[in-house]
Amino acid sequence: MSGTLADTEFVVRQISETILANETYFGELDAVVGDGDFGYSLARGFEIVVDQWDSFDRTDPGVFLQKVAMTISSRIGGTSGPIWGTAFLRTGGQLKGNETFDGADLVRALRAAVEGIKARGGAELGEKTLLDSLVPAIDTLEAELAKGSSRAEIVKAMAVTARETADATANLQAMRGRAAYTGERSIGSVDAGATAIAVLLEALAATWPE
Repeated sequence: MSGTLADTEFVVRQISETILANETYFGELDAVVGDGDFGYSLARGFEIVVDQWDSFDRTDPGVFLQKVAMTISSRIGGTSGPIWGTAFLRTGGQLKGNETFDGADLVRALRAAVEGIKARGGAELGEKTLLDSLVPAIDTLEAELAKGSSRAEIVKAMAVTARETADATANLQAMRGRAAYTGERSIGSVDAGATAIAVLLEALAATWPE
């Protein structure tokens, strides 16, 4: 597997448009046990990404991601901005300096994003956050790469994993964010961030060129 700037642009564009299309849905998910601003906050950040699309530095995939990260961090309010911005920044930092990247590079970059999210949000697996679908999806990426799967097959497998694990967050009690204040009442509803990861990967799987 070899990735390019064009691949990176495709993924970021799909993520941005999917977030904008699901603003209301993500907000409704968050409103169950949170303050309901998750969809709105994400959309305000990524609509700026779309608006400023042509202005981002495209020296290489990593630089592009870091410029997107700065826009996200400056525009998204609450806890989502620092967390999503950190994820893009750490990913970009690992890919920066090379025009292409391979599967191992991508896994390393996404693992770095996870560590950044953990450090910024103080969250761990099992605490009902986006990590509970993101980390298993990255594990699936690594496993599918080892099997020699095609890029389309990899993205589809990641989407299946993300959906299963996002749905499973309904069994968890929220330990982070506003939802943590609801205690056991958070059990029974899925985490908005984890579900967002599933929705984004499903959208990528549906549009990824064979």
